[in-house]
Amino acid sequence: MRFFVVALFLICSGASTAATLPDADPETLGFAPTFRTELDRAAQDAVERKQVPGVVVQIGRRGKIAYTGVFGERAVVPGSEPMTRDTIFDLASLTKPVATATSIMILKERGKLRLEDTLARLWPEFDNHGKGAITVEHLLRHRSGLLADNPIRDYADGPERAWERLANLSLLAPPGERFLYSDVNYLILGKLVERISGESLDQFACQNIFDRLGVGLTYLPPASLLLAPTEPTNGKMLRGEVHDPRARAIGGVAGHAGLFGTADDLAVFAQMILDEGQGPNGQRILEPEAVRQMIDPSNTPDGQRRGLGWDISTPFSGPRGKHLGPRSFGHTGFTGTSLWIDPDTRMFVIVLTSRLHPDGKAPAPTKLRAEIATIAAEALTDKSPPAPVP
Repeated sequence: MRFFVVALFLICSGASTAATLPDADPETLGFAPTFRTELDRAAQDAVERKQVPGVVVQIGRRGKIAYTGVFGERAVVPGSEPMTRDTIFDLASLTKPVATATSIMILKERGKLRLEDTLARLWPEFDNHGKGAITVEHLLRHRSGLLADNPIRDYADGPERAWERLANLSLLAPPGERFLYSDVNYLILGKLVERISGESLDQFACQNIFDRLGVGLTYLPPASLLLAPTEPTNGKMLRGEVHDPRARAIGGVAGHAGLFGTADDLAVFAQMILDEGQGPNGQRILEPEAVRQMIDPSNTPDGQRRGLGWDISTPFSGPRGKHLGPRSFGHTGFTGTSLWIDPDTRMFVIVLTSRLHPDGKAPAPTKLRAEIATIAAEALTDKSPPAPVP
């Protein structure tokens, strides 16, 4: 029997009444008795070593939460605030698979676009310097040949001029030739959602993903919420305002960054993916075939294995740890966030930090992400998953 909490008031505002998965004793979900102790140790050690000011760790399996750990502080300046389970994080590049790629796949299911559609067809202004041959699939898999980020000065004259400069970028490699991780790819995809749907990306994702799941994932969160700050910019601590400077320059809603949410929000989304597009509340977000396409690396080469929005096996795959399976997939965020999902064990691992707080100097929590996933995988005593929801 499946359980869920129905959201009472959600308009993509990060409301505290968001749906959650039920908590369960980890041993009933197939984890060893030492599971909690080892996870506590790893997370607490990262805080004590000042690798991160605070962290929320969540492990889910079989539609339930096996572990939630809350450690350290949400904020350390101007005053200390304890970390809480319902802290809302700037999810950074988790925006790419959760908001943008999922929105693109919804439009594909509705017949509004095809993966083989080119920029020459969808956005003729980009049909220069060889970019017209870039397909939607190239963008989703980071195989467009575009650079990682264009100069921030390109955004100095406002969003309209920024898009003109983006449209005139040159390629670093022919489309489809190799994997080059690029925020520009998802900036373009986010704008394609808007051009094709007639709605802004945040509105489309809200109505078709987040509200349907009953979660508080949102762009542009109200300042009244329990937000984790990142770092100072222009003398002001960013809190509820997206950290990524390019997303910020175009208004805070972008395909590559701008999404905010809690661990519980991501858990519901992850379970929807594990259940092949059906949310815990019974709402269908994607058809099973679309989910299978998203997590299929297709014929991408070894070391460049990407799905449609998801990382599978690249230099960015550290959150897999040592033992999650080769079919597992996920993503990281620059602010210190990560989500990794393993369909073979029907488990997901969420690690949320605001590692840039308070001064932007801490490195990415690479070791912590890998250690948490390794502990979770090693703790599994029963690796046989139940059948997914039909």
